[in-house]
Formats: sequence, C-alpha cells, structure tokens
Amino acid sequence: MEAKTPLAGQHPDQLAQVTPDKTFRVGFVLLDHFSMMSYASAVDTLVTANLVTNRRLFSHSNYAIHQPKVASDLSIDLTTDGTVYDLNTDADSRGLDAIIVVGGYRSALSYDVALLDKLRAGDHHDLLLGGLWNGSLALAQAGLLDQSPCALHPDNHAFLREKFPTVRLADASHARSPRRLTAAGPASTMEAMLEWIGEVSDKSISNAVREILAPDSLSSSSTNASSMLQNDPSLPETLRTLIQLMRANIEEPLSSEELAGCVDLSRRQVERLFQAHLGTSPSRYYFELRLAEAQRLLMQTSDSITRISLACGFVSSSHFSTCFKDFFGESPSVARKKKRDAAMDAQAHSNTDETDA
Repeated sequence: MEAKTPLAGQHPDQLAQVTPDKTFRVGFVLLDHFSMMSYASAVDTLVTANLVTNRRLFSHSNYAIHQPKVASDLSIDLTTDGTVYDLNTDADSRGLDAIIVVGGYRSALSYDVALLDKLRAGDHHDLLLGGLWNGSLALAQAGLLDQSPCALHPDNHAFLREKFPTVRLADASHARSPRRLTAAGPASTMEAMLEWIGEVSDKSISNAVREILAPDSLSSSSTNASSMLQNDPSLPETLRTLIQLMRANIEEPLSSEELAGCVDLSRRQVERLFQAHLGTSPSRYYFELRLAEAQRLLMQTSDSITRISLACGFVSSSHFSTCFKDFFGESPSVARKKKRDAAMDAQAHSNTDETDA
C-alpha cells in the first residue's frame, strides 16, 4: 500500500486547494566553496512543498560564476545548469522568480560584475533576491540592501559594518522583507524559506513542510537569535553583556537605569549602542525578548497563561494577552490551541498510517 505523509493535519487534496497554479522558479547562484548544508536546506523546503501538495509548486536551477562546475565547502563538485550569464531575470518571459546567492565559510567576499549586474536586473524586474550564509554581501555590494535588514553569518558581521555602513544588520538569524530573503546558516535558511513559502502559497503548506523537515524546532526563533547575538564576537563586549543581562532577567526585568549601571554607561549611551548595532532601542529589544520567551513557554509547557505572563515580567495576564496579540497577530489562547490541534491531527495521521501499514 502506498505510504502516506503526515501533513500537519492536512490531506494532500486539502493542500492542493490552496496551492497556486503557477510554478515559482528559483535560481541558486553557488559561489566557490558554498555551504552545502545551507543550499540543501533551501532546496529541501522547495522539494518537500512539491511533495506535500502533489504539484510542482517550485522549480529550481543552479548557476556558477564562470565554470559550469562549482566546489562546495565539503569539496563536493556540483554541476550547474549554467553560469550567471545564463540567468534570465525577466520574469515575464518565463525567466526566474527568485535569485538566491549561496556563500560559505571560505567563499570570497568580492563579487563578479556580471553577478552584480544580474542582481540589479532582477531587482528591476521585481524578483525576490536572497543571500545565504554570506551570500547576502553580494546584494549589499550591488546596493540592494539599503532598505532591508541583512542576516548573515556572524563571522562576517564586522565586514558588513565596515564596508556597508548603510546596511542594517538584522537582529535575528534570518530576515525577510517583501523582495529580500537573507539567512545566516542552514537552520535559519530553512526558517526563511518556510516563511517565503507561506507567503507565496499558503501557511498550511509551509506548516506541513515544517512538520516533516523540522518537527523538533523551537516555536520561537527570536530566543535563538538573541542567544546567537549574545555570543557574537563582532559585537562590542558591553552590548553582549547587556543582552546576557536581559536574558537572565526575564521574570523581573531590569530598568533602563539598572541595565546602564551594570555596565557603567549612561542610559543614553546604552540606547545609542543598541541603535548603532541592532537598529532598535534597548527597551524594544528587551520587550521582544520577553515575548519570545513567553511564546516558547506557551508552546512547550502546560503552564497557565497567567503563570507565563508573570514568568516573563508582565504585570497582568490581560496586559500580556494584549501585547502578545499585537505582536504575533493572535491571542495566547488561540496560539496554544492551534499548536495543540496540529499536534493531535499529526498524531491521528500517524496512527492511521500505522493501521494502513
């Protein structure tokens, strides 16, 4: 009997009903020594989206800079579909809908003029442009990230700040804006791709893909992002200390004056530090960090909403519910119910599969 796939409570026929008729065409530009894990993570989400919908929702092709064969960071050569000169950036003539540049730990940080020209042409034709690992630096060099936050590997944060001071470094490991997608590594690549899949198709499809590829992922990426920033060697030590203090004082948040006093700075100096390196205020960063922790507790524990609100420094459950809904677009009770319903549906599908087998 043909095996069935658990789809977050969705049958393939149901997913097919919300699947767009068009095929979204993604072109990956693979730099020398590109991260194979980041590339595979991106392609895996696209292929799995096709599998769960039983349709060709996405297609992908690969391009090198000069030679048709390119070496990955694992010393595995990949034969591509062509070079950057073969990139068709005109979506109207059945070219590409997205171009994603894949970098890696040993990838060079200077870029061929032909690649930069293709990226600018893609921007002119409203294509989605993306960068994985440090591939987003190609977008920055092409002048295409001045209006969008940029996520890239921590090893390259200092380079970005020095060479492209007008580009804002994202305070998370992946970033999305209407026509930009950037991610720092393999795990954040999956998150960024899932967000895009949900936007261009339907949220139920991205949820189904997530259940298959990342069943053990945390519900909140913000908490992971703050941990990454806390250990980011390119950030000033004082800023990393402040982030660590915030993470250690969720239940009883420190005041702005207390935070500043812990690092022997004035409140205004702390505000300038956060604005310069994270593009946000310390109070906003602290607030979102507390909400991210509350969301994690909400999804992963059975604690009451009142207990969670107090554990995350909110004065009342009603105040917490209002803040949560304003930030996440749904109330804590609705978010928790959706999570539990999805888990029950997944278990039901799993039991059905075992019975059919």
